[in-house]
Amino acid sequence: MEMEMVKVITTDYEKQEYWKTEERSMEEINDCMHVLNLYPELTVQTIEGFGGAFTEAAAVSFESLNEKSKEEFLEGYFGNDGLRYTMGRMHMNSCDFALGNYTYVEEGDDTLTSFDVSHDQKTIFPLIKSAMNRAGQELSMLLSPWSPPAYMKTNAEMNNGGKLKESYYKLWAEYYAKYILACKKEGIQIKYLTVQNEPAATQTWDSCVYTAREEGIFASDYLIPALEKAGLSEIQVFIWDHNKEAMYERAKESFEVPGCRDKVSGVAMHWYTGDHFDAICAVKRAFPEKKVFFTEGCVEYSRFADSGEVQKAEMYAHDMLGNLKAGVEAFLDWNLLLDEKGGPNHVGNFCAAPMMCDGKGGLTKRLSYYYIGHFSRYIKPGAKQIMTTCYTDAVKVLAFLNTDGERVVVILNKGDRDVQLSIRENGNGTYINSGAHSIMTVCFVKK
Repeated sequence: MEMEMVKVITTDYEKQEYWKTEERSMEEINDCMHVLNLYPELTVQTIEGFGGAFTEAAAVSFESLNEKSKEEFLEGYFGNDGLRYTMGRMHMNSCDFALGNYTYVEEGDDTLTSFDVSHDQKTIFPLIKSAMNRAGQELSMLLSPWSPPAYMKTNAEMNNGGKLKESYYKLWAEYYAKYILACKKEGIQIKYLTVQNEPAATQTWDSCVYTAREEGIFASDYLIPALEKAGLSEIQVFIWDHNKEAMYERAKESFEVPGCRDKVSGVAMHWYTGDHFDAICAVKRAFPEKKVFFTEGCVEYSRFADSGEVQKAEMYAHDMLGNLKAGVEAFLDWNLLLDEKGGPNHVGNFCAAPMMCDGKGGLTKRLSYYYIGHFSRYIKPGAKQIMTTCYTDAVKVLAFLNTDGERVVVILNKGDRDVQLSIRENGNGTYINSGAHSIMTVCFVKK
C-alpha cells in the first residue's frame, strides 16, 4: 500500500499497534468485494473541536478527588495522552447539574448593579483554568443559559419552565454580555453562545420556554445587538440547543424572523430523542451557510441504567459517527465528571459521565471514554470530512483529512460478527478485520 505508515488503534486506544499490511497485488485489492473507498478530494464540513461541559457538578466532583486523580482527570481530557479536548461548555446561572438554583444578581435588580460572578470564581472558573493549563492553550468555550432570574420570568421561578417576560428582553440580553465580559476578565474566552438550553422543554429544574419565533426575535433584535454594543461582535450565536427531531422546523421558523438568518451563526442540538441524522442534513441543505454543533448528550440513568458498558459506549460512538457524517462541526459531551451516584444534581436527574468519582477520592473511566477518544484524539481542529463508500452496512464508517494530510478512518462494528474490509484510495489499499462489537481508528499518510 502506498502509505508512509498505517496505525490501527483498537478499542482501548491506550494499546496501540502498528499494523503491517499483507502482501497483496493491486489486482487482488481492486477485485475485492469487501471495499471501503476513501475520496479525500471530496470534502464536506470542517471540524472545530471536541469537548465537554464544565458544570458545577463537575467542578465539585473534581474537588473531591485526591491529587493523583485530579492529575489523571486533567490529562485524561485535556492532555496529549488523553482525549485532547479543545472545547468546553458552560452554564450561565444554575442548571440541573448544580447544587441549587443561583444567579449573579439580587432578586428584582432591574439595573444589574448587583451583578457578581463570585459563585463561579470559587467553583467553575478554577477548573476551566486548570484544564487550559493542561491543554497548553485556550479552550473554545460555548455558553448556555438554563433560566433567567426568577423575577424576569412569567412563572416567577427558575424551575418548571415559564417564559422570559418581554419587558425583560433587553435586560436579559445585557446580562449575557456582562457575564461574557466577566469570563474574559478571568482569561476565559467565550467563542460561542446558545440563546437557551432546551427552549421547548418545561423541566422540573432550571428551564425557560421560547417559541421559535420568540427565540429568533430575542436573538436578532436584543441579544446580538447587546453583544455588539459590548464589543463582543465576534461571539457566534446559535439557536435551538435541543433535540434533533425538531431542529429543521425550529431553524426554519426562527430564520423567518427578519434579520435572524443574517445574524445567527448556527443551530445546536442534543441526542435525547434518537438518531434523526437526516434532520442535520435537512438543516445543512436548507441553510448551508450555518454551522451545526452537537452540544449535549449523556447516558441517562432514568432510561439506560441497566444497559451494559459496551451498549452505552456504542451509543456514544453511533451518535457521534452519525452526527459527524451528517455534517456536525463540533461535539460537546455533557458533564465532564460526576460523583459515584451520577450527580450532584439538585432535582435528582442523575446520569453517567465518561469519567466518574469512586467515592474514595479516586477516578474511574467508563468504556464510553475510550470510544469518544477514537474521534477526539485523532480528528483534529481544521480537519475536513472526506467522502467514503462501503460495501456493507454491517460497519459504520467515517473519514477525515487532517490539515497535515493524515487520513483518519473510524470504523464501528456493533454487530456480533467480524467484518473483513479492504480500505482503498485511488486504487491502492490494504486489508483489515473489524472485530465484533469493536471500534477502531486507522490513521495513515499517503505518500
